[in-house]
Amino acid sequence: MKNGWTNFVIGTVRIRIVGKGIERFLNNCVRQQIMISNVHKVDGQLATATILLKDVKKIRILIRNADCKIYFIRGRGFPFLTKRVIKNSGFALGFLSFFIILGLLSNMVWKVEISGAEPQTEHQMTKQLAKIGVKRGEFQFLLESPEKIQRYLTDNMNNITWVGVEVRGTSYHFQVVEKNEPKSQQKTPYQHLIAKKKAIITNLFVEKGQPLVKVNDFVNEGEVLVSGIIGNEKNKKVVAAKGKVYGETWYKSEVEVPLKTDFQVLTGNGYTKHYLDFQAFKMPLWAFNKEKYASKVTEKVEHPLYFFKWKLPLSYEKVAVREEQNSQRVYSKQEAVEKALEIGRKKLLSTLGEDAKIKGEKVLHQEQDNGKVRLSIHYQVIENIANTQPIIQGD
Repeated sequence: MKNGWTNFVIGTVRIRIVGKGIERFLNNCVRQQIMISNVHKVDGQLATATILLKDVKKIRILIRNADCKIYFIRGRGFPFLTKRVIKNSGFALGFLSFFIILGLLSNMVWKVEISGAEPQTEHQMTKQLAKIGVKRGEFQFLLESPEKIQRYLTDNMNNITWVGVEVRGTSYHFQVVEKNEPKSQQKTPYQHLIAKKKAIITNLFVEKGQPLVKVNDFVNEGEVLVSGIIGNEKNKKVVAAKGKVYGETWYKSEVEVPLKTDFQVLTGNGYTKHYLDFQAFKMPLWAFNKEKYASKVTEKVEHPLYFFKWKLPLSYEKVAVREEQNSQRVYSKQEAVEKALEIGRKKLLSTLGEDAKIKGEKVLHQEQDNGKVRLSIHYQVIENIANTQPIIQGD
């Protein structure tokens, strides 16, 4: 019994042998190849020894023909340890459950704190955070990373300039910088409406003031369209000219579109893996997918785990793998021209006012070179060309 580790797994039993035939009993054990060790003879009719648990049945048979009796003192090894654990399973399970529940509670969101925001903005942010699960009672390792939460808030809230996200144990802290809307400058109560660019007048809607132009007139930049001075020389009155003056303006745009474009697209196939990261190694939890993709996009999100306020040397990691493939978009020359016209229109409208519209467009120049179609486009636009100019003393 020199192999202590093997004996621990199998299990050993310490026995007491009482009677006159102790030597004969021990010799019979050796003949039956029963491993017996640590034999200690107390006197002529008493001895102790150690046997393997698996040989207990053989010992019971041999003792029937021996002039002695055996008594089991104690058992050692894995079988007896397992039996004791099962016997005390309630305590063991309770102890284990306590630490599991305590660990889960240490990784839940217990507080969401927002500072630097007005009450209305704070309420709006709280609703946005709840949509992505950032609220009390949610597990931290199921939430997005602080960087993604920050990006989500800045993309979905127009009244904030910047938001900082910090995780402190079981609390999420948000530091907000709101947009400072510039205070409307104190406008003079008296003003003209002037042209902000060259145009041909197409329509006028004057609420206050004296129109100085009419439809089809050509005006230059800075020319007065509606005067804030009304009446005659003897009875003048100064008001704040108000209204809209629409004119036809002109723009030129250069647009190019490649005939062939290579890009990557997601196929929709993919899987997600979950790990417990122990720094030295990663233990997969579920989703043991071994599918191989020729080209893929991998996104990792890691959440550290805490026990109370202490950060543990392990973390939960979520890995999303998505298959992608190469794709090529090919335009004919006519399709490329149509696409260029569409791009040009969108680009121009993005720089104009809300009520502006494109009246007409004309391709001034078109060429195809190095796999690209280039267009030079002239646009006719109808837009409000009126701008305000204060009436100063002496006008």
